[in-house]
Amino acid sequence: MRKRTKGLLALLFSSALAVTAGSSSATAATSTATTRGLEIGVPAYVWPGDPMLSGLQAATPAASIVILNPGNGDTAFTPAWQAQADTLRAGTTAAGGHTKVIGYVHTDNGTRPLADVEASIDNYLKTADGKLHVDGIFFDVVSRDCGTANSTRDYYFTLRQYVQTAMNAIDPAAQDLVVDNPGTAIADCYLDPAHRTADTFVTYEGSYADYTGGGWLGGNVFNLTSGYYSGASFDPSGTSFWHLVYNVPDEPRMRTALDTAFARGAGYAYATGDTMPNPWDTAPSWGFTAEASHAATIG
Repeated sequence: MRKRTKGLLALLFSSALAVTAGSSSATAATSTATTRGLEIGVPAYVWPGDPMLSGLQAATPAASIVILNPGNGDTAFTPAWQAQADTLRAGTTAAGGHTKVIGYVHTDNGTRPLADVEASIDNYLKTADGKLHVDGIFFDVVSRDCGTANSTRDYYFTLRQYVQTAMNAIDPAAQDLVVDNPGTAIADCYLDPAHRTADTFVTYEGSYADYTGGGWLGGNVFNLTSGYYSGASFDPSGTSFWHLVYNVPDEPRMRTALDTAFARGAGYAYATGDTMPNPWDTAPSWGFTAEASHAATIG
């Protein structure tokens, strides 16, 4: 996994990339990462010991990110979950780092009470042994809109700060990873350098047919004035965007999905043949090694 500047320092590093309506074309050409590739990030919505997790543990190279999901973040992160996370974190990625494991937390489009969300975060970060068994938090059901006077954006910014503070208190050397999942293009207020709500945003979650058809809106971010655009101006490390594609028919089209994700500015992607209602509970038929190996050739 490519390294990013830790925590709030990343916001200062990005201060030159201020959000300006209609600025996408002018800044994108000058701020694209110089060494950007594609890495695999896998939602694994299964229980400890599931064959899907066994496949992830055996994959060479390993996935760069794995999301663990104990009961939508409301089930206790027990020693069995912690051991599963620790095993996954030992995997070595194509980039030479270790797999980042992040815990699933739902936010109900910014309407879930902050105290309840923070309790879910604590479930992962404040364990009985006082150790970190995850590398950050994956916020799901994220609103893509700023809200009145940026109130919804600020809700998610508060959550990011909470994660950073909690992890820093346990291990000041830990490099926290926060991901927001609107599942579609995100308003560029969320990437305002002074209030950036996440390191990475899932800006596509949907079927292969939609992804390669008319379901792609044309960019990872949008602005009410200038419309959809790539978001490259907010992405100096090449790790800001993540595309999740399900119902992929076969291995050749897995490769097409990954190639397309990279062309559309994603730094992370995942393609699976799994289908609704839960497309994240079965390993793809072609296996994780094949997918991670192909991703490693892109970029």
